[in-house]
Amino acid sequence: MGSSNPACSGVILAGGQNQRFQGENKSFLRIGGRRIIDRIYEVFAAVFAEIIIVTNDPEAYLEFDATIVSDVFSTRSSLTGIHSGLFYAANPFIFAAACDIPFLQEPLVRLILERTEANAGVVIPETEVGLEPLCAVYAKSCLPVAERCIRENVFKIRHFFKPLRVVRIPEDVLRRADPDLDSFCNINTPEDLERARSLAGPAP
Repeated sequence: MGSSNPACSGVILAGGQNQRFQGENKSFLRIGGRRIIDRIYEVFAAVFAEIIIVTNDPEAYLEFDATIVSDVFSTRSSLTGIHSGLFYAANPFIFAAACDIPFLQEPLVRLILERTEANAGVVIPETEVGLEPLCAVYAKSCLPVAERCIRENVFKIRHFFKPLRVVRIPEDVLRRADPDLDSFCNINTPEDLERARSLAGPAP
């Protein structure tokens, strides 16, 4: 595995079955002949010495050289997954990515890490569409804030951000590493999946 960012662990938020895909796990959908999880893992393995996969289906990920964990809190949400990544990480920061972004670019990940400041709570891309909380860096010091939000049933990411120092990376900077911002293309619907498959082209 990569070791260029020992202060940051890579966390893949893998969730579990998805109703929009007939109960199939999104991370195992194939695009361009490769599973989405394999595409993300390849990038993570090049960058992070510690990789954590947060999932409610641990057995599905045993093939990966990673720490496999389940959510600390049972409520399913993005914030719950981020909290679990922070809880189990051995490093002071995590880079958290959703399991449904098939075109995550290594240069973009490295750019976000380069922008990480020691006293930052969150380092997050911001495009004209908005913030990208599932392709961002979080400090371990955020853990108490995340836990409080979850216990109070406050799951909106913007509420979680309120007490934290947030470093936003503007779109023009992001495009230097990922000109078409493909890293933020996610698969939420069958239509998204078809679009991504078209973009990826046929399997080799």
